[in-house]
Amino acid sequence: MDLNFIAFGVYPYVAMAVLAIGSVLRFDREQYTWRTGSSQLLRRKQLMLGSVLFHLGILAIFGGHFVGLLTPVAVWDFLGVTHSFKQMLAIVAGGVAGVFCLAGGLLLLHRRLFDPRIRNTSSFGDIAILVILMVQLCLGLATIPLSLGHRDGSEMIKFMSWAQGIFTFNPYSAGFVADVSWVFKTHITLGLTILLVFPFTRLVHMLSAPVWYLNRRGWQLVRSKRPMPVTRRTAERIK
Repeated sequence: MDLNFIAFGVYPYVAMAVLAIGSVLRFDREQYTWRTGSSQLLRRKQLMLGSVLFHLGILAIFGGHFVGLLTPVAVWDFLGVTHSFKQMLAIVAGGVAGVFCLAGGLLLLHRRLFDPRIRNTSSFGDIAILVILMVQLCLGLATIPLSLGHRDGSEMIKFMSWAQGIFTFNPYSAGFVADVSWVFKTHITLGLTILLVFPFTRLVHMLSAPVWYLNRRGWQLVRSKRPMPVTRRTAERIK
């Protein structure tokens, strides 16, 4: 059993299994940790711009990867979309979305690292997952020059065959990416690792719809620095 098979034939199933089981267990047992932990009340500066850029970028990237990798080649051929056109579309759209996401993510990371109040309320996981995402975005942007060298879409077909092979349990799917550049391999491996740690980070809020919060019980207390007297009404709410 070679390293390529372990990394791209076995590890994807490990990552997806942990993603599915871990997310269900966390939602079942720790619903009150299923949130982003917004720091808007501490400092709004940089938050709006960074958040908008980051979320727009990440949604476009996720949608592009999902549709681009998992749509069968036969469907693209039936629609008359050539491999070279799809390759250039992925480069341009993915590049723009990647730059937006990276810019927004760096703003959010700078805010967490250099604002003392936010840094003190941020966990190691909050900062670590942002750093990992920034590295992943840099790797993704680094694949663009390599993709430009394969404008016929040949490399893209390899990744599509690999991804679709994983979901169809093709035991030979790892072979499709055996000879691609280490940059692509690192990008894929880190992406799978993000799926692996997903249930244990603030990223789980991506799986939530706002309607879940309508049925949550209890009060969220926001305290000021100065002690606030507890009135009878406040005590009843706490109960």
